[in-house]
Amino acid sequence: MTGLKVVDLSRVLAGPLCTQMLADHGADVVKIEPPAGDETRGLGPPFDAAGQAAYFSAVNRGKRGMALDLSRSEGRAVLEALLGDADVLVENFLPGTMERWGLGFDALSARFPRLIYCAISGFGADGPLGGLPGYDAVLQAMCGLMSINGAQDSGPTRVGVPIVDYLTGYNALTGVLLALAARERSGIGQRVEVTLFDTGLALLVPHAANWLCSGNVPGRLGSAHPNIAPYDKFAASDGEIFLGILNDGQFRRFCQKVERSDLLDDPRFRSNADRLKHVAALRAELERTLAGFKSDDLCRELMRSGVPAGPVNNVAQAFAQPHVAHRGMLVESEGHRAPGIPVKLMQTPGGAGRRPPRFGEHAHEILTEAGFDRAAIDGLIETGVVATSDHTRS
Repeated sequence: MTGLKVVDLSRVLAGPLCTQMLADHGADVVKIEPPAGDETRGLGPPFDAAGQAAYFSAVNRGKRGMALDLSRSEGRAVLEALLGDADVLVENFLPGTMERWGLGFDALSARFPRLIYCAISGFGADGPLGGLPGYDAVLQAMCGLMSINGAQDSGPTRVGVPIVDYLTGYNALTGVLLALAARERSGIGQRVEVTLFDTGLALLVPHAANWLCSGNVPGRLGSAHPNIAPYDKFAASDGEIFLGILNDGQFRRFCQKVERSDLLDDPRFRSNADRLKHVAALRAELERTLAGFKSDDLCRELMRSGVPAGPVNNVAQAFAQPHVAHRGMLVESEGHRAPGIPVKLMQTPGGAGRRPPRFGEHAHEILTEAGFDRAAIDGLIETGVVATSDHTRS
């Protein structure tokens, strides 16, 4: 992505994640916040030494930042100057906002025909829910994700990570990359649209397919799988483990490792379909057996035998695993520590860029590159079109 310029007008999670991934792989990302700042700057504690929320830092590394009041014509003129050499624009305003400002795709593409315009929203601009605001947990509820998450006695439960926002960010990245590939052939940019609603429904794998095939509405299974057994967490003597046994060969090796070969002769457990039909009986047998094993030792032996199994770690334990360092999945840049880059390219590997920008930190630098002289920059700051420090935020 070296040589690619991205103007990032997005806030919170999905859009900033998309542009952070582009920055991780070499793109020059200019993050433009509203005068009040990206909302996630205040979503704490915890806050870092500069008073910036860890949440903001999670999805904004590698970017340069400034704040611009796009509700004013002077601010919109500055944005258009920044778009003069930009390849990609990412925004997640409520649908219609950019159009009211004269900055919608049709208007911008007439001036910047190579620009790829990525719009992220809750539901899109039209239809029964068009133009309405969308947040991850609300979409988890509306799209059925909560209905399949949790145990029978817990009620519908939000997935513990913002999974809809997160995958929407990846969908946005995919759309941008597809549009860049198409531009290589056509020379013309295009509009990319992703919505949390579409993403939330697409996440229902295999539950939507199961319902479409059987007509049976999926329910909550705790950590179990609707199509596979045993595929669940179980208690060992010193903690919980998760077994991910997908086929009969893995089940056979598992039974041999835990010295329960007798289960292989039980007609209730001979195939995955049999095991699903008698999943409660299977769980009872496994719970009784696994209570005699230590979790780490058992998981290590099972994995070496080709049986997927892992301890149920907390976040600190997850990052303490030696394989985290081996895979480069904990990185530090300018004192900012964060999870590493999950996509590894052999010829053009990415790297964690500069720490997340302080509010308005790079305004002078960005505007100078766009052709503004010192007097013009000072004027924009004095009139509040460009905000440069936290105390200017309302």
